[in-house]
Amino acid sequence: MIRKKSGNSLAGVVMVVLTLGFLGPLPSYSQVVGGTISGTVFDTAAVVISGAELSILNVATGVSTRLTTNGEGIYNAPNLLPGTYTVTISAAGFQTKVEDGMRLAVGAQQELDVTLNLATVSEKVELNWDAPDVQLASSTISGVMNNTTVEELPLNGRSWTDLATLQPGVSTIRAMVSVSSPDRLGRGLGSELSITGGRPQQNNYVLNGISFNDYSNQAPGSLIGGNLGVDAVSEFSVLTTNYPTEYGRTSGGVISAITRSGTNELHGTAYEFLRNSALDARNFFDGPIPPFRRNQFGFSAGGPIRKDKTFI
Repeated sequence: MIRKKSGNSLAGVVMVVLTLGFLGPLPSYSQVVGGTISGTVFDTAAVVISGAELSILNVATGVSTRLTTNGEGIYNAPNLLPGTYTVTISAAGFQTKVEDGMRLAVGAQQELDVTLNLATVSEKVELNWDAPDVQLASSTISGVMNNTTVEELPLNGRSWTDLATLQPGVSTIRAMVSVSSPDRLGRGLGSELSITGGRPQQNNYVLNGISFNDYSNQAPGSLIGGNLGVDAVSEFSVLTTNYPTEYGRTSGGVISAITRSGTNELHGTAYEFLRNSALDARNFFDGPIPPFRRNQFGFSAGGPIRKDKTFI
């Protein structure tokens, strides 16, 4: 009996090792957080150029992504952090072209087709990239709340998820019981949002590619129903319809956020969010203004650990 059990255990270990060996080379996929730049490189006769070299430089961090076009002249650069990029395209016998100011939002897909001119001497053409009026790489209907919106718009309680209502088709469910009510425990503590008419339970909240819905699989939130961390969130996107299958886990909308990253420049913020009864207006039917005090304060800082390499 003992030998038989030992043999089965050994066989089980061998099967596990073999399974992991076969699965090891497979790529792993996760929620889409970084943006993607893709396209095709042509010459002036509309013939594709294979082996063209591209350098995609993040202006803020100095991190460069290098790749070459395939036999059909196609390139694809996924998982790029949101930010501003400079794209340099070169090929033997052609002018080098530089596309400046390409803005990439969280989860965005930008298509950049490039035409290179023949060159008899070393030449370089620099252009300022303009975002197309029509999304060419994706049919997703979405909106992006950039870092300026997140930082500067006033928020009662500094809950960044409240900004999702700026996107058309997103509304807040107002008829909610108090967070102190036992009935609320089964509905989650976060602010309930309806996206394109869906139930709040159908939405998925994603932070840096990881779903962080609360214990009831609904909107995350603290005991006061909000999400702090305005200074920690770089930007977020609200996907309402037609988003690709890699998001998954939802039949409603997707709110995908990414935390702020350090750059080659030292930067930081300090804040105090103040509300008190001294600043409140008196209602016509009120007696004395009821006392109220709220102070939320904090700071954030960021910078390089190793320039162009590691950031905090």
